[in-house]
Amino acid sequence: MSPQNNTLGIWLMVATAFIFALQDGLSRHLAGEYNVFMIIMIRYWFFASFVIVVAARKAGGIRQAAATKQPVLQAFRGVLLALEVCVMVTAFVVLGLVESHAVFAVYPLLIAALSGPVLGEKVGWRRWAAIAIGFIGVLIILQPGYGVFQPAALIPLLAAFMFALYGLLTRYVARQDSAAVSFFWTGTTGAVAMTLIGIWFWEPMAEGDWLWMGLLCVTSAFSHFLLIRAYEVAEASAVQPFAYLQLPFAAGLGVVVFAETLRANVMIGACVVVAAGLFTLWRARVKVG
Repeated sequence: MSPQNNTLGIWLMVATAFIFALQDGLSRHLAGEYNVFMIIMIRYWFFASFVIVVAARKAGGIRQAAATKQPVLQAFRGVLLALEVCVMVTAFVVLGLVESHAVFAVYPLLIAALSGPVLGEKVGWRRWAAIAIGFIGVLIILQPGYGVFQPAALIPLLAAFMFALYGLLTRYVARQDSAAVSFFWTGTTGAVAMTLIGIWFWEPMAEGDWLWMGLLCVTSAFSHFLLIRAYEVAEASAVQPFAYLQLPFAAGLGVVVFAETLRANVMIGACVVVAAGLFTLWRARVKVG
């Protein structure tokens, strides 16, 4: 692709990262007032509707979008992502945006580490070294052995593991299914799973909060549209590093809006994790090239 297309893709990814951070702030606010499962269920209702509308407008319609050669794996992916969102939003409420995202930033390293056993890819010693350094960064953030270790800090780490597995399974199913098929199954199966869980936790919502809920749903659909466009107009290796901007965007939101504290160890550890993650992305690009 031309440099101009890559430039457009980068700006689309920057916008996507910003909207993702905004979603996280909205999710934290709503989940602090209402049950997490209900919030994610409503969000997925809108997301599934968006996915179905997009599928219906394309050639072949919904029938083609749902035509997968691996339905069990596609359904598992969708449910896994929905549950990962629940875990991560819980982390926002318990730990805040700053620390949750600082730990969650380790997910590209987990993808690199698990790409061998899951996808059969070869991971060289340089990437293994980067993975080890990245986890040292996580230890700096978590500070085990310093004062009282918060078990709650493991919540975003679990979310990172789930998201890494989701990412790997997405690459695995891409060997047989198109991105449009995976997108359709992600939205619809996630909505079904969250409805089966969230409907039992329904509670009345204040009128003012329905406005925030509506904004969360709209930004969720819009961010996925921007993400799809970013990968359509540019090389994945060119835009992927800019997804890390979600960390400073979310951290800034946490400090300014939710009065969270930006501790020195979290900043240092996050920088180590991001640097290690960017190195693994660069090494992956070198290997492909």
